[in-house]
Amino acid sequence: MKKPLPYRVLLSAGMGVSALLLQPSVAAAHLVTTGMGPVYDGIGHLLLTPEDLVPAMAVALYAGLRGKEPGRRALFFFPLAWLIGGFAGLLVNYNPGYSLSVLSFLLLGALIAADLRMPAHIFTLLAVAVGAMHGFFNGIAMRSGPGVSGLLGIAATLFVLVAIGSAVVVSLQATWTRVAVRVAGSWIAAVGLLMLGWLAKGNIKG
Repeated sequence: MKKPLPYRVLLSAGMGVSALLLQPSVAAAHLVTTGMGPVYDGIGHLLLTPEDLVPAMAVALYAGLRGKEPGRRALFFFPLAWLIGGFAGLLVNYNPGYSLSVLSFLLLGALIAADLRMPAHIFTLLAVAVGAMHGFFNGIAMRSGPGVSGLLGIAATLFVLVAIGSAVVVSLQATWTRVAVRVAGSWIAAVGLLMLGWLAKGNIKG
């Protein structure tokens, strides 16, 4: 009978793979063209952009850890804030040098790993802030692409992702399953630290 891999080996492997997939780069339009219209282009953009998809799933995981009511709040307020932020991004003439997604990785990953409890209204503000920030950068990227239709596709996809992700975590009963969610949060935070290091290294070289 084979012995299971040690916990530290699994943790290190997960961090390494995640770091390679999520290496930050200059924030620029990297839109996905699906050939099925702007709504699907927006959906494809979210699902194939880890710096947006991972924080969105992190919001769902943390909401699920906190319970049903936070899950319901995230389900509605998070996609709405993302959509409003996206509208703002479409309207402004601004081209950021780097995305601020590293902040989402660090904050949300730490909250999940610590399983930190917070008042419902504070959690709502957090979800709104994260959604608005990522939506804003999405709006900037989509000015020359799918535009409003793409943002609507992203918002609809976020609704589904948060609904499924938070519901799954809320349903977890065994202690080890919640620990597994917290470990996933520690990976997210660790990747955020690596992203921060790469950004700092790039700024020093620049």
